[in-house]
Amino acid sequence: MAPKYLSLLFALASILVIEASTLGGKATTLGGWKPIPNLKDPEVVKVANFAVAEHNKEAKTSLEFVTIVKGEQQVVAGLKYRLVISTKASGAAAAAAPKSFNAEVLSQPWKKLLKLLSFVESRN
Repeated sequence: MAPKYLSLLFALASILVIEASTLGGKATTLGGWKPIPNLKDPEVVKVANFAVAEHNKEAKTSLEFVTIVKGEQQVVAGLKYRLVISTKASGAAAAAAPKSFNAEVLSQPWKKLLKLLSFVESRN
């Protein structure tokens, strides 16, 4: 009796996976990177500010967040953000031209976790 239920369960799970990967008639990659539609969303801006502040602590720099130039997110065990962030120097170097950085941040709100995974200067 159990193999019959397992076969049915497997068939239903397969249908769900196929259906989920073709949402809205468009093929999507489950767990793939997707563009962030609103770069001014308060949660996304919070993540970008966190990335700059965390980089400042780690690298002993004094960059200031200006804006988010581009962003993608990926659903993992939480959300992973891949952002291009425009910054400016503060203090004596404030007159310097803005610089862009590629940042990757992991967000797990149920753990109250934001973790900077990488922060490197963009090569434009």
